[in-house]
Amino acid sequence: MVHSPGFLKVVNEARPRVRELTVDEARARVARNPAVILIDVREDHEWQAGHAVEAVHLGRGILERDLEKQIPNADTEILLYCGGGYRSVLAADMAQRMGYRQVYSIIGGYKAMVADGWPMRQPS
Repeated sequence: MVHSPGFLKVVNEARPRVRELTVDEARARVARNPAVILIDVREDHEWQAGHAVEAVHLGRGILERDLEKQIPNADTEILLYCGGGYRSVLAADMAQRMGYRQVYSIIGGYKAMVADGWPMRQPS
């Protein structure tokens, strides 16, 4: 996908404030800590087309509204992914601004996770 210059500018401004993990690093964190929450921040139609087995869905458009309801503890370790690793950077930046301290964006997002064999749930 070709992203607009304005979108890339915003992502690149947020990126230095966000910690990013490779798919392998994310997999290791999930294996090491069963309390990690993996959040898919993609749109509803993307989630419905397939998502990581252990993920919960909290679309980018409602993240700020619903994050504290779903995860009230700001010390919870949260791994975020989107389609390609751009929107999850913005979501991680926002979660940190809301006070969450252990937030990470997965580099390459859903596409990288699929390519690396992450278990996915497909539509029934």
